[in-house]
Amino acid sequence: MSANDTYTILDTARRLHVLGDWDHAAALLAGEQSTEALELRAEILYERFLFQLDGSDAAATAIAALDPESPRARLLAARLAYTRLVFKLDSLPEDYETAEGGYRFASADPAMHGWAEFHWGALLDNVRDDGDAAKPHYSKALEAADREGDPILESIVLRHLAWRVIEGGDREEGLRMLRRSLHLRCAVGLRPQIAAAQLLLAAELPEDDPERATLLEAARTTADDLGLTWVRTGLDQLAA
Repeated sequence: MSANDTYTILDTARRLHVLGDWDHAAALLAGEQSTEALELRAEILYERFLFQLDGSDAAATAIAALDPESPRARLLAARLAYTRLVFKLDSLPEDYETAEGGYRFASADPAMHGWAEFHWGALLDNVRDDGDAAKPHYSKALEAADREGDPILESIVLRHLAWRVIEGGDREEGLRMLRRSLHLRCAVGLRPQIAAAQLLLAAELPEDDPERATLLEAARTTADDLGLTWVRTGLDQLAA
């Protein structure tokens, strides 16, 4: 296989990944052995697990195939441990230490710094319920997103910060942040993440708000199409 063929496969897999077509994206990379392909496949299978809450073993196997001391492997292993903790899915006694240690390790790598800082903040915020400790990590992640021009990272950080802003009493600013997060995801076509953002914004709007109804309808369409387990659960709870 030529270098151009490999590039085309990776590029196609990335596009399928963005669309939430994880099964086809992973299958496309099944025969590829380059470091880039192995890392991409591991990320794809992890993200499938994150949204569908199924396929943990496949994600773990793909991550285990990476260089265990590479920043990306440590970051993905940390995210896998975090997801088990947050969703209470057969979590291991060492999952918190695995997550925190992995984020700390990856944050020292310039290419991984912003994402590692965000995930470190989310660990403290969502597992330890320590928003104050999470703030400096979120701030570093936002700085990295701005410096590197990364709209995906910005959108993810804004979504997490918005909850704390709303809880702190600035509802309008929180809603602005949630809407910006949604728009940034739409700009790059991240279907699973768009549905998640639609759900979270809708949850903060009044029940009789027409925008809420539109957001819920759109999120339901995507969640059913892609099998987004926790998004569908959230939609069912709002409809109850």
